[in-house]
Amino acid sequence: MKHIIIQIIIIIVFSTLVFPQNNERSNQNVMPTTISVSIAGQFPVTGSFVSTIAERVDQFVTRIYNQSLERAIGSVNEERLLEKIKKDFSNFSLRGLKLKRADGTELKIDLQKFRINGDFINNPYLKNDDVIIFPPNDIQRNFISISGAVNLPGTFLYVEGDKLSDLIELAYGLNPALDLSGKAKVSRLSYDGETQKILEVDLNNEFYLQRGDQVVILANETQKKQFFALVLGEVNQPGYIPITKNNTKLGELIKKTNGFTSNASLKRARIFRGNSITTLLEKQYGIKIDEKLINNNPELVDRIVNYEQQMMFRMSNLVEEDQAYFAAENQYRVLNEGSAVDFTKVTDENSEIYNFVVYPGDVIIIPPKMNTVYVFGQVSNPGHVKFSEGKNYKYYIEQAGGIGEYAEDDIMIIKGSSRNWISAEDNVILEEGDFIFVPKKRLKSFRTFAMELSGYFSIIGSIATILLLIVQLGK
Repeated sequence: MKHIIIQIIIIIVFSTLVFPQNNERSNQNVMPTTISVSIAGQFPVTGSFVSTIAERVDQFVTRIYNQSLERAIGSVNEERLLEKIKKDFSNFSLRGLKLKRADGTELKIDLQKFRINGDFINNPYLKNDDVIIFPPNDIQRNFISISGAVNLPGTFLYVEGDKLSDLIELAYGLNPALDLSGKAKVSRLSYDGETQKILEVDLNNEFYLQRGDQVVILANETQKKQFFALVLGEVNQPGYIPITKNNTKLGELIKKTNGFTSNASLKRARIFRGNSITTLLEKQYGIKIDEKLINNNPELVDRIVNYEQQMMFRMSNLVEEDQAYFAAENQYRVLNEGSAVDFTKVTDENSEIYNFVVYPGDVIIIPPKMNTVYVFGQVSNPGHVKFSEGKNYKYYIEQAGGIGEYAEDDIMIIKGSSRNWISAEDNVILEEGDFIFVPKKRLKSFRTFAMELSGYFSIIGSIATILLLIVQLGK
């Protein structure tokens, strides 16, 4: 019995000596892990909130923001109200925060910098009774901005003590793809906005910024960009083909596609001059606009087209009946900017088409051979008729079942390459891909006939009245 008691005592003592940390850990487990943290200033919600000793400022702020936003929009279904709530909630700054400790310590926090560089000096752990104070987010007046040779140009809330290096860091650093001059220009307006100072600053200097400074990082714009032309259709290697900025020839481009297939219809090949709106602005007004702006702003496209329409109408002598047709043609001119060209000589290095300069954004379409002529309108069996070299329009109409009873005499041939309308004659040479249109006679009802007749009588009556008045005046 005595021996057993001694063994138990030894085990207890041994356990205490070997595993002292276990006792400390068990003591820590009973310590409180939740703390109280307050938010003040311009933030969507303010007050005291529960946090933990393992939570940093950024985690805490993100969690409170997401929980508050979720509660705010949880029962809202109206789209405009949702957008307004989201906009109101986003109106706070991640820069210029103050963290006040219970012991009187005050820390400056820049969460925007932390999210860029990951430096935990701007994202410390929270302690009990901490207070996070958000500054007013008056970015319209309390701002600094940066553009030029940086990775992410933008406007940021100004914080007292901001240097040029801080602003460059907020813009995700200098753009290494550009030819940097090592200089920056700082535009600094007077308080009344009437005068401006331009300061040239060395990028290596610790230059302190002022509220409202607008910084441009100077560099020569690189022309080493992704210049492409798009070739579609009957070429051996279609797709986006890398080209130079402004001196790649069409013949060279076709060579890069490994040439045409045997089914290519060179007569109907077509070139579209890139983005028609940007081309219009560049040609007409000398304005170059980023294509992203055009693609993201369809209203701008409409305004440009409508403006161009009104400019063309302003000094014209068109009567009302002609305006609709002219408007359609002019819109086609503005939006199309394409050209049908004969590609049959594109492999001849001395030809004009071989030396045609292709620009970035151009689209070249090489359609397949149709090997048919399409006949439609007042024929018995409209559709594709197999192309036969040397045959005139009458042959194709016969193959389509002949003309109908109500066919108009003025049959038209529409050229597949240019969509040009030509009156059908025996000597007109038809090509594969052409169209033959047999129009219908305009059949008039009695009502239509009566209305037209009344119009004529009205005109005759007016003329008779004028003649009678002239006769009376002559007496």
